[in-house]
Amino acid sequence: MELTDKNFEEEVLKSELPVFVDFWGSWCPPCKMTEPIVSELEGEYNGKVKIGKLNIDKYPSVASRYAISGVPTFIIVKNGKEVAREIGAKSKKQLRKLIESNVKD
Repeated sequence: MELTDKNFEEEVLKSELPVFVDFWGSWCPPCKMTEPIVSELEGEYNGKVKIGKLNIDKYPSVASRYAISGVPTFIIVKNGKEVAREIGAKSKKQLRKLIESNVKD
């Protein structure tokens, strides 16, 4: 799901499901490398975790609110609050671990 400054509050902060947010930039090679992994995770966690991507160049206000200093940055938001953050390219196994360890009730 593409996140924007207009839908971020509704899709992420007010979501009943935990949300995995991928902050990325089109000029970023590691972002391009992790893109297919994030897409695969979206299919795997369908109905359990929302997965969204936010382009920091198009929506700098959201990136700034979350003090994104490098991309890719992956955050988990649960009940409207950030509960985890990882910066830099990660393997599918690492991202799955990030999700699994932060979305349990």
